[in-house]
Amino acid sequence: MELSCKSEYAILALLEMATHHESGEPMQIRQIAAQQDIPDRYLEQLLATLRRGGIVKSQRGSKGGYLLAREPWKITLLQVLECLEGSDMQASKDKINPKSLDSSVIEDIWQEARQAANSVLQKYTLQELREKRDSRQQLDIMYYI
Repeated sequence: MELSCKSEYAILALLEMATHHESGEPMQIRQIAAQQDIPDRYLEQLLATLRRGGIVKSQRGSKGGYLLAREPWKITLLQVLECLEGSDMQASKDKINPKSLDSSVIEDIWQEARQAANSVLQKYTLQELREKRDSRQQLDIMYYI
């Protein structure tokens, strides 16, 4: 299992938005893109997908931009990835007749791996991701002093 570029960019953008969440002011695409080194046009597409999925909301006008739709501690990484990548868990459960006994065993193990990964992703919120990042920044600062 690998994190797609699309998901990584989206999580970076959401992390930036979580950092500025307390201000209550929307962030513009160019702000987020500059801070996280994400191409503007690609970020625009990602944010549109996240908006349709209820992860972010947009605000129009001169002071417009994007905001998290909920508090950072209420948005899990699993919700973000399911919004972007879709959930293929149901497709695996719907397979009635595997091709062979060997295929069935492999499918069972793959299903278990997916459930374990989803469990970890469900455990972490944007707030926790932000806190982990902040604590690592503190360690880096302390290391250089």
